[in-house]
Amino acid sequence: MAMGNARTLTKLVVATLGMFGFGFALVPFYYKICEVTGINSGDEQSLARNTQVDTRRWVTLEFDANTNTALPWQFKPLQRSLRVHPGQLVQVEYEVTNSSNLAVVGQAVPSYGPARAAAFFKKIECFCFTPQTLAAGERRRMPVLFVLDPAMDQEVHTVTLSYTFFDTGTKA
Repeated sequence: MAMGNARTLTKLVVATLGMFGFGFALVPFYYKICEVTGINSGDEQSLARNTQVDTRRWVTLEFDANTNTALPWQFKPLQRSLRVHPGQLVQVEYEVTNSSNLAVVGQAVPSYGPARAAAFFKKIECFCFTPQTLAAGERRRMPVLFVLDPAMDQEVHTVTLSYTFFDTGTKA
């Protein structure tokens, strides 16, 4: 019986040390995954501000806006398209209106076309970074400040930035 208890204790100690080691290694592993995938890059803003403008190329940007059917908002870009040089600092605005009689919290999710352009679209300021709370009937203009990285594939001549707002289900 004592031998069985010692074996169980050994297994529990090994499992505890394994869990501690996994928890300890999780943070650097998370940062490595973020670095590889380009998610949550804290240095992206400073990199975007320090790019060189490629005046030899033009890229047409198209802007699109959608809302999920569960969200009672009207959402639109104030400018449908724009020609820019890669590396040029660009600001565009979107307008959103809460058409309900309640305050609502929404979150914008960006998508890009072509998908490979996403890695070269460096946002400095964006309403998509945080949930947006709009009071009943409120209308708001929301800026997006960004740079298209000059390293983007030279065959890409048009990039579409599309946002879809979703209801977060959070009470305002």
